[in-house]
Amino acid sequence: MGITLHKQPYIVPFAERLLRGFLLVCCILLASTAIAQTPLSLPFFEDFSTASGQPGLDRPEAVRWQPGSGVYINNTMAINQPTVNVASFDGLMANGLPYVQNNPLAQGYTDTLTSLPINMAGLSARDSVYISFYWQAKGLGEAPDPGDSLSRQAADSLTLQFLDQTGVWKTVWAKDGGIVNNNFFQVFVPIRDAAYFHAGFAFRFRTFGKVSGPFDTWNLDYIYLNKGRSVNDRFVKDVAMRQALTPFLKRYTAMPLSQYVMNPAAETADSVNTDSNNLFNNFNFTTFHFTVRDEVSGRVVQNDPQTSSLLIPSLSSQGKSAKPAPVTGFGSATKAMLRYKFDLLTTDDQNPSIPGINLRRNDTISAVAALADYYAYDDGTWEYAQQIRQQEQIAVRFILNKPDAMSGVRACIIPFTTNQTGQSFVINVYSNRAGKPGAVLYRQSFTIKYPAYRNGFVEFPFTKNVSVRDTFFVGYQQVSSSDTTYLRLGFDKNSRFGAQIFYNGGTNWEQNLASSSLNVQGAFLLRPVMGAKVDSIVTAIPEPTPLAPLQAYPNPTSGLIRWDESRLTRLEVMNSSGRMLLSLEPARGQQTADLSYLPDGFYLLRFWADQRTVVQKLIIQH
Repeated sequence: MGITLHKQPYIVPFAERLLRGFLLVCCILLASTAIAQTPLSLPFFEDFSTASGQPGLDRPEAVRWQPGSGVYINNTMAINQPTVNVASFDGLMANGLPYVQNNPLAQGYTDTLTSLPINMAGLSARDSVYISFYWQAKGLGEAPDPGDSLSRQAADSLTLQFLDQTGVWKTVWAKDGGIVNNNFFQVFVPIRDAAYFHAGFAFRFRTFGKVSGPFDTWNLDYIYLNKGRSVNDRFVKDVAMRQALTPFLKRYTAMPLSQYVMNPAAETADSVNTDSNNLFNNFNFTTFHFTVRDEVSGRVVQNDPQTSSLLIPSLSSQGKSAKPAPVTGFGSATKAMLRYKFDLLTTDDQNPSIPGINLRRNDTISAVAALADYYAYDDGTWEYAQQIRQQEQIAVRFILNKPDAMSGVRACIIPFTTNQTGQSFVINVYSNRAGKPGAVLYRQSFTIKYPAYRNGFVEFPFTKNVSVRDTFFVGYQQVSSSDTTYLRLGFDKNSRFGAQIFYNGGTNWEQNLASSSLNVQGAFLLRPVMGAKVDSIVTAIPEPTPLAPLQAYPNPTSGLIRWDESRLTRLEVMNSSGRMLLSLEPARGQQTADLSYLPDGFYLLRFWADQRTVVQKLIIQH
């Protein structure tokens, strides 16, 4: 009898499956490593214009740069940059936090921008290889400092280094801080040393300075490495967009959609402006398209081509302007993100100055007007951090098209020197009193939280929703009096809405105008969140009667003094050593005293009123 053998499927043992998987992963990693390590070829060109438009999240492009860099890709930190976007170096890592916290004076290397390997094998000094770039110190950031020989503090610096064939980085160019000129300067560095002509050549820019916050700012743009160049090779046939677009909205940079649709024509700006820059030593002709698209619905709401060509002179900038149309037809939508964009049409791609590089890449610039659930005067980026002292208050004015309710604020708090996580501060909502902050509608204490990334916002929700109408103000107060605990709130220096800021140094509110004591240009990254349901009526917190300052005047005086506080209960006069000379309890309505019988000299006055006690210096001169 024959035996029939049934064919059984072969089951791969677990160990063998594990080994096969491991080998497959190794092959994939080896292949990807080989691809990643394949050197780039000349020319190398970078103007940072192809970033996605998310400053704080954008990173140097992986096709040209090593990962892990802390540089900040943006179009708002520099002044008169060559083209749209720059790389900014400072003391913050890629996640927006300082390299070192709780050590304000710490110095060290901060941001580094390193190229991928570039194949320079087979080249020599005869090939005339040069790298050029534009640099700027400070911009709208903090100025790099010079060195101090007395304290042995090293100068802040920006350096360019080359990687030689032995794997050693060598400094070939450096610039120290202490520069007061805010222009961009172009630099040409020749590559002549045979040690750099190898297949794994790379270069890097590196900064040295304070590592405890956004100090010591350097801006970098338009990096170009190629053979066949010279120091006279300064002009590139490139007309590029440059300055950040002005707001699409007339009164804000962002506002609730429910408020915008009440009067779109009144809320839409009369014009949107930017400029283009001609980097070539010859004229060019340009036209452009202006488009507006709602990124939520995908609807194109405006498409305006400019039909006539404009001549842009050599080495010059030229303003560009378009008229945005009021947007309607949102239906039941609760949110819109209006992407408004200039597309510049030039001849950059004809007879290009940099072979193999399409210089049309920098001919587009755009911004977004958010019609969502908040108001904003900022463009979403900060260049500075403002702080106030314990007795001071800051408030920002907002004007409604219809009554609304506020559920909290979104704020961007900047990490500076000391980690302030968990420290308290106060948010206030004020009513309107003759165009200035009036009664306190709502007050709530919060603890500091830092955003997850640079230019990020943290939401601080209210315990109760606040009903507001017509005009209201949102502000904050510092709780602690220690300098190391001052809250640093992000400040957009590019904003044109600075007149909406109000400052109170103790008893009176003052609007931020050119004639005021504050006089700062910009806007706080402080956004009220709107559209809440009014689940409880929040009435105004009774505002105390303003207290007159406890002080005497004039000072110096010949003897007669006056004071404004009608509730003064006691006045004491002492000499400079503290000996009591007079104790006076003013009669009802008395607001003067005659001290002319006292000799010339320096005296101390002590006032009592309600729960307050103040000591003042007084000089008597007959």
